[in-house]
Amino acid sequence: MPTSKSATVKTAESPTALIDARIASLGDWRGPMLSRLRALIKEADPDVVEEWKWSNPVWSHDGLICTGESYKKVVKMTFPKGASLPDPSGLFNSSLEGSVRRAIDFHEGDQPNEKALKALIRAAVDLNRLSTRGG
Repeated sequence: MPTSKSATVKTAESPTALIDARIASLGDWRGPMLSRLRALIKEADPDVVEEWKWSNPVWSHDGLICTGESYKKVVKMTFPKGASLPDPSGLFNSSLEGSVRRAIDFHEGDQPNEKALKALIRAAVDLNRLSTRGG
């Protein structure tokens, strides 16, 4: 007897649902931290698009803004064009050796500099807009 194809097809979950599930699954300080960073991204750019790539939350607007990765001891925001962004507050503290990307590692007990982080997110969006306009 033939097997039903629909029985083997996995239902696609929305990126928002996948991000919600990741936050809920963390079970320690990383869940609230990732949730707070997500909220700050949305506050900085209300038109941000949530995506799920590379098994991680991703936020885009006219191109990739940042990812939100969770590891055992850090929640990491990686900005793929971070080396091209102004960082007067010195938020970037990881992936500094590369010529393109930069990251921010948040450890347990860290309090994000909300004003500086929102400015960095807006700068990433502005850079994406310039890139899509050929500037």
